[in-house]
Amino acid sequence: MFISEEKLKKLLVEPGHITEEDFNSAEKTAKEKGSSLDRVLVEKGLIGDENLGKIIADATGYPFINLKKANIEEISEELLNYIPEAVAQSQRAVVFKEEKGGVLLLATNNPDNYEFVKHLEKTTGYRVEVYYATPFALDMALRKYSGDLQREARMLIEEIKKEPERAEQMVVKLADLLFEHAYANVASDIHIEPLEEHCIVRFRIDGILYKVLDYPKDIHDRMVSRIKILSRLRTDEKAAPQDGRFDYKVGDAEVDVRVSILPTTEGENVVMRLLMQQGKRFTIESLGLLEDDLRKIRNNAKKPWGMILVVGPTGSGKTTTLYAVLQLLHQSTVNIMTVEDPVEYNMDGVQQAQVNPKKNVTFASGLRSIVRQDPDIIMVGEIRDEETVNMAVDAAMTGHLVLSTMHANDAATAFPRLLEMGVEPFLISSAVNVSIAQRLVHRICESCRESYFLSEEEAEEISEDKNFAEMVKTIAGKDDLRKIRFFRGRGCDLCDHTGYEGRTSIFEVLEVTENLRKLITEKSSADALRKKAIEEGMTPMIYDGISKALLGITTISEVKRVAKS
Repeated sequence: MFISEEKLKKLLVEPGHITEEDFNSAEKTAKEKGSSLDRVLVEKGLIGDENLGKIIADATGYPFINLKKANIEEISEELLNYIPEAVAQSQRAVVFKEEKGGVLLLATNNPDNYEFVKHLEKTTGYRVEVYYATPFALDMALRKYSGDLQREARMLIEEIKKEPERAEQMVVKLADLLFEHAYANVASDIHIEPLEEHCIVRFRIDGILYKVLDYPKDIHDRMVSRIKILSRLRTDEKAAPQDGRFDYKVGDAEVDVRVSILPTTEGENVVMRLLMQQGKRFTIESLGLLEDDLRKIRNNAKKPWGMILVVGPTGSGKTTTLYAVLQLLHQSTVNIMTVEDPVEYNMDGVQQAQVNPKKNVTFASGLRSIVRQDPDIIMVGEIRDEETVNMAVDAAMTGHLVLSTMHANDAATAFPRLLEMGVEPFLISSAVNVSIAQRLVHRICESCRESYFLSEEEAEEISEDKNFAEMVKTIAGKDDLRKIRFFRGRGCDLCDHTGYEGRTSIFEVLEVTENLRKLITEKSSADALRKKAIEEGMTPMIYDGISKALLGITTISEVKRVAKS
């Protein structure tokens, strides 16, 4: 690392980006692993990759380039040829753009490498401008030397046709190729789906499935066998579903892969979830909560007992919110324990248990064991049955702060759901401190965001839902939808012409007050609870979404699609 550890500590600890204790812990880990300190700080989730890059660049006077947002796909073969692959890997540098007038833009995490820059200028005849890039962003850019997925896959498939005796070896390389490209594209899932005549591979990126590859049906059995071998599953079992997991290393990063294999009429369907540790920074502030909602969560997280529930459908970001609360509570003076399925992100200093039905480790049995371990704070991955919910409520009533998730449409519906699970109403009203409901919406691409006014046709479409249209007018303070300024993504190379890049959350936070406790005890309906909560200041999720649409964070169509579902 080109910046001294002492200077980096001053840059991060004094302004309060991280604590001195966390910095020292990362420094120790970096020395033990023989890794760079900046990489470890991000891997441990102590600071975001982009945030750290900007801090280092500002302090050292170099311009910062966020290669994850710059279009890495536009790093052409001609640009790569300026630096041989072996040199690029050893010097941790890549030319990402050529400008008019004979100027090469160079991304590196060692911008003080003066001799290399001068050598590059001499061999190319161009002037070189140096940009600082983070290690993780460079990892992604340097993979461009390996080519694109389609081209590499076609080459491997051709090798299989030419030399059938090497098919097993080529399939191993093809599987590795999928994992590497899924990691590079920050995919959360890989789907391998057999069809009648061929198989397709799709990556889920930002919640949307994209087809990335197809391959001949005759190599599918070998591909599935390779995944089964990695997951230690039975290769001879093709008629029953199987679940497994394995760890996969991409560069210096460890990826935890959860595997589900399901027999279908066309063959075995494979879905793999990729749980990537690095770059995860869970802070309450980064979730996008309104100030008042943020205050409610902070206040209730400080209480020594009770429950904090996060509700929503599968894939709505509930786990991320739980980890953000844990990050807020995480300190050496408290004992935090979790039981999860799966353990998605490892947290130093937190004891995390994995659900394993084969070993009789369920949410209920895991929770039963945890309460004997003298915890202060307990996180239960999900409440889904009567035994788990009763134990969680009991723990919350006996001096523990309990965090968990549930499937419910909104914050108020969580309470009737608890009643349905057999919890007494007076226990619910006493145990639950706050219920947080959330959904994920796509974020407008910052590179091509533009403002616009609705056409008459678009205004009529929104007006089809009168309540929604009235809420939009009220929040915007306008009587005519066509006079309200909205935002959208025009579509560019950076967002693959979708107009969106990444996702953010919309929330509603229901804090249980004395009036609400009374209604819960009386077994009032979710509608009655919701009405009273709004009267007492709760911002409904759809209001939060509309506000974010008016600020240019997401689109009004996204809010309507997600919040009304």
